[in-house]
Amino acid sequence: MKKVMAFGTFDVLHQGHLKLFEEAKKQGDYLIVVVALDSTVEEVKLHKTLYNEQERLKAVQQSPFVDKALLGNKNDKYRVIEEHKPDVICLGYDQKAFTDKLNEELKERKIRAKIVRLKPYKEDVYNSTKIKTTLKSSNT
Repeated sequence: MKKVMAFGTFDVLHQGHLKLFEEAKKQGDYLIVVVALDSTVEEVKLHKTLYNEQERLKAVQQSPFVDKALLGNKNDKYRVIEEHKPDVICLGYDQKAFTDKLNEELKERKIRAKIVRLKPYKEDVYNSTKIKTTLKSSNT
Protein backbone atom coordinates (compact mmCIF):
# COMPACT_ATOMS: atom_id res chain seq x y z
CA MET A 1 0.00 0.00 0.00
CA LYS A 2 1.39 3.38 -1.03
CA LYS A 3 0.95 6.02 1.70
CA VAL A 4 0.64 9.70 0.89
CA MET A 5 0.89 12.57 3.36
CA ALA A 6 -0.26 16.18 3.05
CA PHE A 7 -0.07 19.07 5.53
CA GLY A 8 -1.87 22.32 6.16
CA THR A 9 -3.82 24.64 8.39
CA PHE A 10 -7.18 24.14 6.66
CA ASP A 11 -8.77 26.98 8.63
CA VAL A 12 -11.66 27.52 6.24
CA LEU A 13 -11.92 24.22 4.39
CA HIS A 14 -12.75 25.12 0.79
CA GLN A 15 -12.85 23.61 -2.70
CA GLY A 16 -9.13 24.29 -3.19
CA HIS A 17 -8.33 22.13 -0.14
CA LEU A 18 -10.67 19.38 -1.32
CA LYS A 19 -8.96 19.42 -4.71
CA LEU A 20 -5.58 19.17 -2.92
CA PHE A 21 -6.85 16.08 -1.07
CA GLU A 22 -8.19 14.58 -4.28
CA GLU A 23 -4.92 15.15 -6.17
CA ALA A 24 -2.83 13.91 -3.24
CA LYS A 25 -4.93 10.74 -3.02
CA LYS A 26 -4.15 10.05 -6.69
CA GLN A 27 -0.47 9.75 -5.71
CA GLY A 28 -1.14 6.57 -3.73
CA ASP A 29 -3.63 4.36 -1.91
CA TYR A 30 -3.91 5.86 1.57
CA LEU A 31 -4.00 9.58 2.34
CA ILE A 32 -2.91 10.93 5.72
CA VAL A 33 -3.53 14.64 6.28
CA VAL A 34 -1.70 16.45 9.06
CA VAL A 35 -3.56 19.46 10.46
CA ALA A 36 -1.40 22.17 12.01
CA LEU A 37 -1.71 22.80 15.72
CA ASP A 38 -3.07 26.18 16.79
CA SER A 39 0.30 27.02 18.36
CA THR A 40 2.14 26.15 15.12
CA VAL A 41 -0.19 28.35 13.06
CA GLU A 42 0.36 31.28 15.41
CA GLU A 43 4.13 30.74 15.29
CA VAL A 44 4.29 30.50 11.49
CA LYS A 45 1.51 32.81 10.30
CA LEU A 46 1.63 35.22 13.25
CA HIS A 47 -2.14 35.15 13.72
CA LYS A 48 -4.80 32.95 15.24
CA THR A 49 -7.08 30.72 13.21
CA LEU A 50 -10.82 31.27 12.88
CA TYR A 51 -11.40 27.65 13.91
CA ASN A 52 -9.46 25.78 16.58
CA GLU A 53 -7.36 22.70 15.82
CA GLN A 54 -10.08 20.24 16.86
CA GLU A 55 -12.67 21.91 14.62
CA ARG A 56 -10.24 21.99 11.70
CA LEU A 57 -9.27 18.34 12.28
CA LYS A 58 -12.92 17.29 12.32
CA ALA A 59 -13.60 19.13 9.04
CA VAL A 60 -10.64 17.42 7.33
CA GLN A 61 -11.69 14.00 8.67
CA GLN A 62 -15.01 14.40 6.86
CA SER A 63 -13.41 14.61 3.41
CA PRO A 64 -14.06 11.46 1.37
CA PHE A 65 -10.48 11.56 0.05
CA VAL A 66 -8.83 11.52 3.49
CA ASP A 67 -8.20 8.12 5.05
CA LYS A 68 -6.66 9.47 8.24
CA ALA A 69 -6.38 13.00 9.64
CA LEU A 70 -4.31 13.89 12.66
CA LEU A 71 -2.77 16.84 14.41
CA GLY A 72 0.88 17.77 14.01
CA ASN A 73 3.52 17.47 16.73
CA LYS A 74 4.33 20.50 18.86
CA ASN A 75 7.97 19.73 19.63
CA ASP A 76 9.09 18.06 16.40
CA LYS A 77 7.27 19.16 13.26
CA TYR A 78 8.76 16.29 11.24
CA ARG A 79 8.02 13.50 13.75
CA VAL A 80 4.67 12.68 12.15
CA ILE A 81 6.52 11.86 8.92
CA GLU A 82 8.89 9.60 10.83
CA GLU A 83 6.00 7.85 12.59
CA HIS A 84 3.90 7.20 9.46
CA LYS A 85 6.69 6.81 6.86
CA PRO A 86 4.78 7.99 3.78
CA ASP A 87 5.94 7.02 0.32
CA VAL A 88 4.87 10.40 -1.06
CA ILE A 89 4.63 13.83 0.57
CA CYS A 90 2.34 16.26 -1.24
CA LEU A 91 2.83 19.97 -0.75
CA GLY A 92 0.43 22.70 -1.73
CA TYR A 93 1.49 25.11 -4.47
CA ASP A 94 2.00 27.93 -1.96
CA GLN A 95 3.13 25.89 1.03
CA LYS A 96 6.37 27.23 2.50
CA ALA A 97 6.40 26.43 6.24
CA PHE A 98 8.79 23.60 7.11
CA THR A 99 9.45 22.76 3.45
CA ASP A 100 12.88 24.41 3.24
CA LYS A 101 14.50 21.70 5.39
CA LEU A 102 12.23 18.84 4.34
CA ASN A 103 14.77 17.05 2.13
CA GLU A 104 17.44 17.28 4.83
CA GLU A 105 15.06 16.01 7.51
CA LEU A 106 14.00 13.06 5.36
CA LYS A 107 17.63 12.07 4.72
CA GLU A 108 18.57 12.47 8.37
CA ARG A 109 15.65 10.28 9.44
CA LYS A 110 16.31 7.75 6.66
CA ILE A 111 12.90 8.26 5.09
CA ARG A 112 12.62 7.74 1.36
CA ALA A 113 9.60 9.75 0.34
CA LYS A 114 8.99 11.38 -2.99
CA ILE A 115 8.06 15.06 -2.63
CA VAL A 116 5.37 16.28 -5.00
CA ARG A 117 4.32 19.92 -5.23
CA LEU A 118 0.69 19.98 -6.36
CA LYS A 119 -0.67 22.53 -8.79
CA PRO A 120 -3.16 25.17 -7.61
CA TYR A 121 -6.85 24.85 -8.24
CA LYS A 122 -8.45 28.18 -9.18
CA GLU A 123 -6.15 30.01 -6.74
CA ASP A 124 -7.73 33.32 -7.69
CA VAL A 125 -11.01 32.04 -6.22
CA TYR A 126 -10.04 29.34 -3.70
CA ASN A 127 -7.41 31.10 -1.63
CA SER A 128 -7.73 30.92 2.15
CA THR A 129 -6.57 34.50 2.73
CA LYS A 130 -9.09 35.89 0.23
CA ILE A 131 -11.90 33.74 1.58
CA LYS A 132 -11.21 34.76 5.20
CA THR A 133 -11.01 38.44 4.21
CA THR A 134 -14.40 38.12 2.51
CA LEU A 135 -15.85 36.36 5.55
CA LYS A 136 -14.55 39.03 7.91
CA SER A 137 -15.84 41.90 5.81
CA SER A 138 -19.29 40.32 5.47
CA ASN A 139 -19.47 39.97 9.25
CA THR A 140 -18.84 43.68 9.88
